[in-house]
Amino acid sequence: MRKSYRVKKEAEFQKVFEQGKSCANHQFVVYMIEKPQQSHFRVGISVGKKIGNAVARNWVKRRIRQSLTELKPQLKQDCDFIVIARPAVSGLSMAETKQHLVHVLRLAHILQKDA
Repeated sequence: MRKSYRVKKEAEFQKVFEQGKSCANHQFVVYMIEKPQQSHFRVGISVGKKIGNAVARNWVKRRIRQSLTELKPQLKQDCDFIVIARPAVSGLSMAETKQHLVHVLRLAHILQKDA
């Protein structure tokens, strides 16, 4: 995913946490804030140390990023959102990760119904 599609700065993360709405399932938590002036969505990914060592955390981030890339056409374009992985995500396959991510994005109304 290109840099323009990422939330990177600490201040941007904090703004989404403080002003955004949250939705969750057992594997992910998503915080979302509307940004009507924005031309495309931006996403931040957070994977804590409870998931495992650096290799395991990077593995989970790659799977989340790949799932979001596949879902890109169906995602709402005028928002910033943060995806936080919970410890239950560490043992999932790619298909299961995508399925649970789709579920939580639908709960947050970031993903259109036809996805």
